[in-house]
Amino acid sequence: MRIQSGMPERKKQTPSWLPYALWAVALVCVFFMGVVMEQRTPYIRGMADDNNVSENVGAQLVNEVENNTDLPDQLNPITVQSSDSVERKAKLTTDKPDRGNLEPQKYTIQAGDSIYGIAKKFGLKPETILWSNYNVLHDDAHNISVGDELIIPPGDGIYYQWKENDDLQKIADKYRVQVEDILSYPANHLDMTNPEIKAGDFILLPGGYRETAVISPIVFEYSKNSGVKKQISGPGGCAWDYVAYGTGTFVWPSASHSVSGNDFWSGHMGLDIATVEGGPIYATDSGTVVYAGPIGGGYGIMVMIDHGNGYQSLYGHLSAVNVSCGQAVSQGQVIGLGGSTGNSTGPHLHFEVRYGGGYVNPWNVL
Repeated sequence: MRIQSGMPERKKQTPSWLPYALWAVALVCVFFMGVVMEQRTPYIRGMADDNNVSENVGAQLVNEVENNTDLPDQLNPITVQSSDSVERKAKLTTDKPDRGNLEPQKYTIQAGDSIYGIAKKFGLKPETILWSNYNVLHDDAHNISVGDELIIPPGDGIYYQWKENDDLQKIADKYRVQVEDILSYPANHLDMTNPEIKAGDFILLPGGYRETAVISPIVFEYSKNSGVKKQISGPGGCAWDYVAYGTGTFVWPSASHSVSGNDFWSGHMGLDIATVEGGPIYATDSGTVVYAGPIGGGYGIMVMIDHGNGYQSLYGHLSAVNVSCGQAVSQGQVIGLGGSTGNSTGPHLHFEVRYGGGYVNPWNVL
């Protein structure tokens, strides 16, 4: 027989506030999730945009390759290396400033060289080379020979050898430079506060200048139509008088119209015009031949014409002459053949134009 308890069984009841609390927690979670999603939306959109751009660019490149359109080299599959890397060319120049040479150099004259050409090769003015090598050139740009050795200064100016009892201020004044520029020039290696220069030392006077003695084998006075006889010393000279006159216009004296050596500058009062051995040399204008033959001063075999209007023209380093002293010539007539006689390192025509006894830049009349 089962005995039942006299106490009835009690059921558990859910608190009345619990459902409200759960709803509140759920609403807070939804709110925070919304905030997080709002902050991430721009990033997600950006990724989507990038993907769209990449897909568009890729599709465009595929389209261009299939249609054989020209692509930039770095995108063209034909120019891309097999390693799938883009070739990058080396940069041959740097951003390091060019401070020039800090030491002098030596140069041995080669066949075909000229003072002008050597200076251009080293980025200097021809006067600098001339002034720095007086013991070899003696202020004459023609006085060079194959095998001669020249000093190439570290910069433009006067490369000066210091002498006993020299004074820095006096040397600066003589060559028209500033003492401060001499002291501060890097190649001189001088202490600006206590400079010590010994006799025999070489220093560069940057931007320095001095007069150059231009050597000419022909210096004479004349008077137009005076009828006075003139004669230039040498085997090609003669007693002559005016027999023809110039037109006042000038043609090129060689088939070539280019400079092959020295241009016109203070140490070289003419043009070295390209020619070949035995090539024809023409009279630049009509006139009277006043010299035709060998002469000193490095000009070799030379012809000179007086045009009777104040102008004279000179043709040096010829291999032969086709005219004689006192002869009348016309503009463009062959007067000789190109060569390399005298002080010359290779075939060329040394051509001068003078007016009233002074030198004229041939570029101004040709």
